[in-house]
Amino acid sequence: MAVGEWKKFLIPYEQAVEELKIKFKSIRREYRRKNENSPIEFVTGRVKELSSILEKSNKFNIPLERIEYELEDIAGIRVMCQFVDDIYRVVDLIRNRKDMQIMYEKDYITDVKVSGYRSYHIIVKYPVNMADGVKEILAEFQIRTLAMNFWATVEHSLNYKYKHKIPEEIKEKLKSAADAAFKLDQDMLEIKDEIMDAQKLFEVKSSLVSDITNNIFTLLSLGRTNEADNYRSQLNKVISEGEDIELSKLLEATEKSIGMHK
Repeated sequence: MAVGEWKKFLIPYEQAVEELKIKFKSIRREYRRKNENSPIEFVTGRVKELSSILEKSNKFNIPLERIEYELEDIAGIRVMCQFVDDIYRVVDLIRNRKDMQIMYEKDYITDVKVSGYRSYHIIVKYPVNMADGVKEILAEFQIRTLAMNFWATVEHSLNYKYKHKIPEEIKEKLKSAADAAFKLDQDMLEIKDEIMDAQKLFEVKSSLVSDITNNIFTLLSLGRTNEADNYRSQLNKVISEGEDIELSKLLEATEKSIGMHK
């Protein structure tokens, strides 16, 4: 297959990755807009490099004409979660979608690989609307925590360096690090409620500060320079010394001033 043919072959995979990233980022925004905890921390995606496609097809003796049917991870979506239980919430989200068909699932969190690798994989069949009709492609979702992802990224780099023949000493250290990372995930899960409360408080404070700052700029645009400077000084003091209730009062004061001068 010539280079031009490969580029044409990969177009639906590239489109699928972009569409799926947008869809799952939108889910995250939807949770945030409803002021609910999103199981999705962030989403990334990629189309496998041609060299990696050929290497994997050679490794598993997949004929070129069978690649689109047998190579399941040409299109890859990675969904990152804060907590282990969020992974299974994302799995349920995917199971309930009508725009893709699940082919099979691999739970490497319950059934950990010998190396220590943990992640949840879902292979889906996804329809892409092309100019000449609908093209169904296979795509792989990898759903994992940030700690799992850090470990997997390191292992991937070492596998590349040692051509999948990592020395035993390093393998042992990797396995120990994987177990430590999972212990961290479990510890964080035990204090999840505390963490979520703290994050919500931070988000509320950030939103208040942003609204007050916007109101200060509005007062400046109205020519109320002295008032704007006064509120800016108050804001700096509350941020460094005050409580959130004082931010709420300051927001009300700036809104009242804008209302008086508009």
